[in-house]
Amino acid sequence: MTTSARQAAERIAALRSEIDAHNYRYYVLDEPTIPDAEYDRLFNELKALEAEHPELITPESPTQRVGGAALSAFGEVRHEVPMLSLGNAFAEEDLREFDRRVREGLADQLPAGDLFGGGAEVEYSCEPKLDGLAVSLLYENGVLVRGATRGDGSTGEDISANVRTVRNIPLKLQGSGWPARLEVRGEVFMSKAGFEQMNARQLESGGKTFANPRNAAAGSLRQLDPRVTASRPLEFCAYGIGLVEGELPGTHYDILQALKGWGLPISRELKLARGVEECLAYYRNIGERRQSLAYEIDGVVFKVNSLAWQRELGFRAREPRWAIAHKFPASEELTELLDVEFQVGRTGAVTPVARLRPVQVAGVTVSNATLHNMDEVARLGLMIGDTVIVRRAGDVIPQVMAVVLERRPADARPVRIPEHCPVCGSQVERTQLVRRSKSGRANVSEGAVYRCVGRLSCAAQLKQSIIHFVSRRAMDIEGLGDKIVEQLVDSGLVSSPADLYSLSYEQVVALEGFADLSTRNLLASIEASRTPSLARFIYALGIPDVGEETAKVLARSLGSLARIQQALPEVLTYLPDIGAEVAYEIRNFFDDGHNRSVIARLLEHIRLQDEGEVHAEFAASVSLGDFLARLEIPFIAATGAQKLADKAGSLEGVIALSQDWLELSQLKGLNEKARQSLREFFAAPANVARARAIERQLLDFGMHWSCEKRVVEGLPLAGQTWVLTGTLEAMSRDQAKARLEGLGAKVAGSVSAKTACVVAGPGAGSKLAKAGELGIRILDEEQFLALLAEHGLGV
Repeated sequence: MTTSARQAAERIAALRSEIDAHNYRYYVLDEPTIPDAEYDRLFNELKALEAEHPELITPESPTQRVGGAALSAFGEVRHEVPMLSLGNAFAEEDLREFDRRVREGLADQLPAGDLFGGGAEVEYSCEPKLDGLAVSLLYENGVLVRGATRGDGSTGEDISANVRTVRNIPLKLQGSGWPARLEVRGEVFMSKAGFEQMNARQLESGGKTFANPRNAAAGSLRQLDPRVTASRPLEFCAYGIGLVEGELPGTHYDILQALKGWGLPISRELKLARGVEECLAYYRNIGERRQSLAYEIDGVVFKVNSLAWQRELGFRAREPRWAIAHKFPASEELTELLDVEFQVGRTGAVTPVARLRPVQVAGVTVSNATLHNMDEVARLGLMIGDTVIVRRAGDVIPQVMAVVLERRPADARPVRIPEHCPVCGSQVERTQLVRRSKSGRANVSEGAVYRCVGRLSCAAQLKQSIIHFVSRRAMDIEGLGDKIVEQLVDSGLVSSPADLYSLSYEQVVALEGFADLSTRNLLASIEASRTPSLARFIYALGIPDVGEETAKVLARSLGSLARIQQALPEVLTYLPDIGAEVAYEIRNFFDDGHNRSVIARLLEHIRLQDEGEVHAEFAASVSLGDFLARLEIPFIAATGAQKLADKAGSLEGVIALSQDWLELSQLKGLNEKARQSLREFFAAPANVARARAIERQLLDFGMHWSCEKRVVEGLPLAGQTWVLTGTLEAMSRDQAKARLEGLGAKVAGSVSAKTACVVAGPGAGSKLAKAGELGIRILDEEQFLALLAEHGLGV
């Protein structure tokens, strides 16, 4: 071996050792010591060296996880020690009966009970039962040589090529002292966050989505092409052993700790419990935290901890007498779709709702489930009479996840959207999405939502719109609950939100359930709502797709109701987080004559607060280059648009230049296609008129490049997205949100890769778990209060 080859071999060995150590800290200890960028540098250096010296590549190298050529079929693996299933406990009494049988079976081994008659207690290991696919990993002399599925318990499938792609399965064991042959058993699963991200990628690419993380994990691990498996976010958790040739500790708990020391991930929820009462306490604790865990579980597994006692208890049929799975109530069940009915919401959206044969799902009787919209009905291929899989997780509304096609009856009926509103009889129309093509033309496509066109003449829309208008986060009119709103509408006293401000004492006191004091309280609450902030008022109007945060963006950015009403869709898209679809919804809402009439009537009764100028952040914020790029002229991207802006200096200059072929041909940076496209674009009068209209509005709003730029006062959290989860003790969630917004942050309801920080109070759940998975900064309440105090916003 030459000197350079020897040096490469030494460096490769050192890199593998270092990378394996970092994988152990990351996947097993959850204590990474280097940033991702440094890990990537080491990994890429190893890949480069192995590419230069392919003769030095070994199967256990960290680089060998990408998957090789596709297989034609899986081979069979006969388990030398059968992979048996566990017995199940579904109720507390079942677990107590299991413990009684264990103690009976160990009567000769257990110490005598106490003087007061209490029996001796058995020590159990406890861990969550992951909802994935059981696999077996065989290590020989510390090197992974085979992976297999459980199969029927005696024979499984050889998935060696696929398990090698799972990032947290060590290809070579860490440390020393492992048996010469060691079969590790565990579960391959997919975290909730990984599942969501994978399904999102599948949707983007037009691929098949999975119903739940378990199906996704099982389907990913049984791909004939290992490269597909390598692309999926799979994880492994060891829960036991099979074949062993060598020495291991004498308890199940200590064996798992040894596996952890050798680089295999084990459950962070692993605990020991003495006696059945401690087991039940563990089960209840995990059950309460189930939704906040980063992965799906369907129960808890209890195992007699002593291996000697396990051998004493032995097996019964195809399951051990020393272990049991205490299952949670099922979160998925089969039932029959009896019918599909349609509900009408406040924006007129006509939404299908599944009426189901009642079934127990996760401990709750479910008879209805959401279907979202008709596109979802089509995606599921749903027909009335079908047997369907219904899923319920925590407090989430039950969903129909899939159809069991093989059980479809001969008389199954298609689901059809009604032509007329089921409440008012008005026409039901499919929404239209308007998009500008690159040629400047408006393209109309069908949306996913069907709407009743009856607007406030539809009782359902009127009631829902008023319920939304008076809600706490909108106009905050206390005392106007759903039933009272229904009374007001049904009695004819209220036919629009503006009518609330004309209610008299005599009209209210005559309503069912009202007396003198409650009437005066309601009228006082209505009176107190006459001076809302602009953001509250915009949100209260119930514009489709405009939630509380978007309403705040509109109010803060444009500063007045008049500007928001006038704003063109193209101008609205200059504001943060407002895309084309929402911009057109806003424009369509204010273009509607009925909506304008209701707003005019409301303004006779209320006085908006906080109105002012366009925010300084947007003063003279639009450059000519950006303006031209946003016109979406074919073949003219940002660079070309800027060259046009630099050359022409104004919109009128660009329009003139577009028709001056000689001058345009001398402009460097635009090719022939781009020049021809520019000429054709501005040769169309409609495009010229549209561009000039947008420019006029930018001038009116002070956003035009020629306007005076104002100084923006810096806010410490400007541009950051924060998330609040759990219960804060020093202040309400709304107060915390207001303080964060005062520091410039946007407060979102869900955690994503763009989240800057999560504030987690007691009882924090899945958002905290997801933040931990994504490596997002997390503050507890004490740290959050300290941050606020630093900026003068203490409690």
